[in-house]
Amino acid sequence: MRINDRVNILLVDDQPARLLTYQSILGDLGQNLVLAHSGREALDKLMHEEFAVVLLDVSMPDMDGFETAELIHAHPRFEKTPIIFVTGIHVSELDRLRGYKAGAVDYVAIPVVPEILRSKVAVLVELYCKRHELRQLNRVLANANRQLAEANLTLQAEKTRELEKLNATLQRANAELEQTNRSLQREVAERARAEQALHEADRNKDEFLAMLAHELRNPLAPLHNALQLMRMAPSASQLQWAQEVIERQLAYLTRLVDDLLDVSRITRGKITLTREPVEISTLVTRAVETVAPLMQEREHELRVELPCEPLRVDGDSTRLTQALANVLGNAAKYTDRGGNIELRCERHASNAVIRVRDNGIGIPRELLPRIFDLFTQLDRTSDHPLSGLGIGLALVRRLVEMHGGSVTARSEGPGTGSEFEICLPLIPGQIAEPAAHRETPAHASASTPRRILLADDNRDALESLATVLRLRGHEVFSAANGAIALETAVRHMPEIALLDIGMPVLDGYEVARRIRAQEWGKTVTLVALTGWGQESDRRRSREAGFDTHLVKPLDLDKLAALLEKLPEQAAV
Repeated sequence: MRINDRVNILLVDDQPARLLTYQSILGDLGQNLVLAHSGREALDKLMHEEFAVVLLDVSMPDMDGFETAELIHAHPRFEKTPIIFVTGIHVSELDRLRGYKAGAVDYVAIPVVPEILRSKVAVLVELYCKRHELRQLNRVLANANRQLAEANLTLQAEKTRELEKLNATLQRANAELEQTNRSLQREVAERARAEQALHEADRNKDEFLAMLAHELRNPLAPLHNALQLMRMAPSASQLQWAQEVIERQLAYLTRLVDDLLDVSRITRGKITLTREPVEISTLVTRAVETVAPLMQEREHELRVELPCEPLRVDGDSTRLTQALANVLGNAAKYTDRGGNIELRCERHASNAVIRVRDNGIGIPRELLPRIFDLFTQLDRTSDHPLSGLGIGLALVRRLVEMHGGSVTARSEGPGTGSEFEICLPLIPGQIAEPAAHRETPAHASASTPRRILLADDNRDALESLATVLRLRGHEVFSAANGAIALETAVRHMPEIALLDIGMPVLDGYEVARRIRAQEWGKTVTLVALTGWGQESDRRRSREAGFDTHLVKPLDLDKLAALLEKLPEQAAV
């Protein structure tokens, strides 16, 4: 095998969509990707080709990934072929042990992180190529040994002069062997560095996924509660409350998704704060709202004491709510069922002090200095099945310190409960505005009806937004793909077109370019509606002819303001 030869990579999955995803991810490696839709097909491929690595789905009908791996490594030709298991379900330690016994070298969880999968496969392909180079070198050495043996037989019959000449040849051969040995040592060192990079990539993957799950889990509970309330024929005030909760938590999720687009910023702790004056009572209310389902499930009694005077801090309400909810959730998880949890807030000099006290399992004294370190976890017994990822309290400390505050923990030891104290600096010389006087943005109906083209291949997103716009008095023309959108635009000549970028048949960019090419299309207001909001995405939208670039989920207030700016004479 030559160094530049393409090697075979076997992709085994019963779902064609996943195979297509693996092809897209691994295509940049420039290797030969072979597809198999079942374990039996994979075995058949192996009998005809040699593969550098096998990417094997665990859950397949007829023959699952473990059985397939055992059959592969049972064959002498494939006993050293590396296998990476892909799984979309939780893998227990027993499953991992079985997988490793079957010959797996690693596990990859779904959804797959492209960079991680690509780096793992690239390392295994490189190791495969190195092994082939080593075998080639061994054959060269074996051939050299045979030549030396023949030379020795010749030396016995030749004269002394010829012997000296052959000795010189042997010296040159030894120098070449020494050079080869140095090359082998460098290759071994390179392999060690590659393995270290593989371990580091796996660690970064685990840390990123843990942070991702922790960030996204918080708003799901209040969203679920509000939805359940709306299904129970609530009163007008209850319905308004549920709508406010959904709107607030949706904004929370949107912020988190925007942050997670920059993975390096999250993994390095570079989270940008959006500061504004916020009342401590508001933070407490939202945090309690977040952990309420866990409190109810554990049958805890939560007592909250807030000061009579308003306390305001300059901070990011989403991040501070997240930090306080983490502390409350920690107390709920590490307190036996039916426990007591107290939350007290008071002013101390120029600071707001929030104390969360529980009668839970407590914290060992030797662990207290490290309780806010990343990945620090309490030892859990069978009586306390809940466990954390070991990042919640570390995140609390980072967020609080970013706000100029501090957080401390106290406990007398196991079985004595624990107390966490968050200290945040107050805004000097300001009085909190009563909550009843705060105004929320009003979603007023557009004053002038408009002809609107709405194009999106997501049926739920298309129909829901079309319904909202029709309820506001607009005439809406819907299209489920780019071709239909273009045809509808030609027929109805809308005043404004909201086009999803990632549509089938014709994407939003192409639809915009073709509309602009028409004489009537030069006056149409084109709006790109997409989940991508980077500056490069906005620049590409402008180049395609869009007037405005809006990021999903659509802010209806921004759309209403945009509609109001349209010329009055263009109205229906």
